[in-house]
Amino acid sequence: MRNALRKDLEPVASSFIVKELVEPHFDANWHFHPHYQLFLVEEGTGTRFIGDSIKPFAEGDLVFLGPNLPHLWRSDQAFFERESGRITKGIVVYFSEDFLGDHFFDKPEMNLMQQLLQHARRGLEWTGPTQKLVYETLVKMTTQAVGFNRVMTLLSLLDDLSHATDYRFITSLGYTNTVKPSETDRMQQVHNYVLGHFHDDISLDSVADLAGMTPPAFCRYFKARANKTFSEFVSEIRIGHSCKLLMEGKLSVTQVSYESGYRTLSNFNRQFKGITGQTPSEYVRTVRAV
Repeated sequence: MRNALRKDLEPVASSFIVKELVEPHFDANWHFHPHYQLFLVEEGTGTRFIGDSIKPFAEGDLVFLGPNLPHLWRSDQAFFERESGRITKGIVVYFSEDFLGDHFFDKPEMNLMQQLLQHARRGLEWTGPTQKLVYETLVKMTTQAVGFNRVMTLLSLLDDLSHATDYRFITSLGYTNTVKPSETDRMQQVHNYVLGHFHDDISLDSVADLAGMTPPAFCRYFKARANKTFSEFVSEIRIGHSCKLLMEGKLSVTQVSYESGYRTLSNFNRQFKGITGQTPSEYVRTVRAV
């Protein structure tokens, strides 16, 4: 991961940014910025980190993030292999709250949109029919909409989102970004280490040493920054990986357990249900029913 945590967007000659991303893998830097961000994954799989949330992502993943909410779409390892031929694609919109003036969203007619912007500070994701509607609108914004029509298309999209009910909050209630730019290297080292070693036994002593702390100090530090314990963080990454393997349907539950870093099936089942609310078998049935 790169050193800079706060991300400054390129200056543009328009009031907001819309672009299609086509890269071998998504940006591997854990970062935040002062803009709202609407992002749709068109192609690619991996693990999505937003605030204190860790979840797998795939085609159709749609989120809306408020300002300064740390995030990262970590592509699966296969996307980092030079000869894989894989690519990731997505459409992203960036805009500031005052992109149409200081008090545009304060007007009575904008009440629902103002509520949408407020909710976005916890991060929002849509999983129902709203996904298709947003995809079609974003494609239009990247290929057809220009000038005034482009602004109206974005406002119409925000209005649709403000009326949609098939959404979920992403971060936990009360989550705030407590990460400081000066601490970026330390947190990125921890993220990288866990993402590269979650299949194996992870020693708290080793991770604390990597962060230059004693184990007790590291545990306090991590809990304050991530809004969860280090062991919870590791478990969520492992269970997120196991969800992807279960969705693929190529391995048995026992094999998925081992590939996700669990050495006993009973512990895997307990951790899986604690995080997802379902047993692995129930999760598979739910996915196949969709």
